[in-house]
Amino acid sequence: MEAVFFDMDGLLVDSERVWLEIETEVMGRLGAEWTPEHQAHLVGGSMERTVEYMLGVSGADVAPGAVRDWMVAGMVARLSQGVVPMPGAGELVDALRDEGVPVGLVTSSLGEIADAVLKGFGRDRFDLVVTADDVTRTKPDPEPYLTAARRLGVEPVRCVVLEDSPNGVAAATAAGCAVVAVPHLLPVEPAPGRLVVSSLTEVGVADLRALLRS
Repeated sequence: MEAVFFDMDGLLVDSERVWLEIETEVMGRLGAEWTPEHQAHLVGGSMERTVEYMLGVSGADVAPGAVRDWMVAGMVARLSQGVVPMPGAGELVDALRDEGVPVGLVTSSLGEIADAVLKGFGRDRFDLVVTADDVTRTKPDPEPYLTAARRLGVEPVRCVVLEDSPNGVAAATAAGCAVVAVPHLLPVEPAPGRLVVSSLTEVGVADLRALLRS
């Protein structure tokens, strides 16, 4: 096992509820309502996709750049107040580091948002951070995970990815990585090379090594 990569929103930290709050506030500014069902369409996607979808739902005549700025400012302000790690996330990251396994964070969120999260979670816990600013195509494209593997000088087939969304799982699988899925808002089905659990508290370093061997 040459490296382990963690997704951020909904996997590492409980930020999906923050996304829902900010999306609801921004949609209010656009004169429309927002529901968890709307949010489910965007899990694991990019900011550009989020803004496009919100403008489509609202029908508002507002520049996409303005909506993007509202979203980023709202997320950074809220996340800077503190983040809540998902159960078992910090413990697994630390256990991997204790065993000398390189650990990376790979997210479709923008760098500003990732920075706000990492101020609370700990940037120094990761050997590498890849955000939407570092790639041309975000998840479900494999580019984010291929980029992370290339920067660490490791083979994707010797890496394990932890994800919570179908988009993220698709990206990791296409990159050739083994995957642990912890579904949060959308279901993920078991598959070869994929372990599906209900919480990171169910996973240890030995489980990741066993998954890779299988």
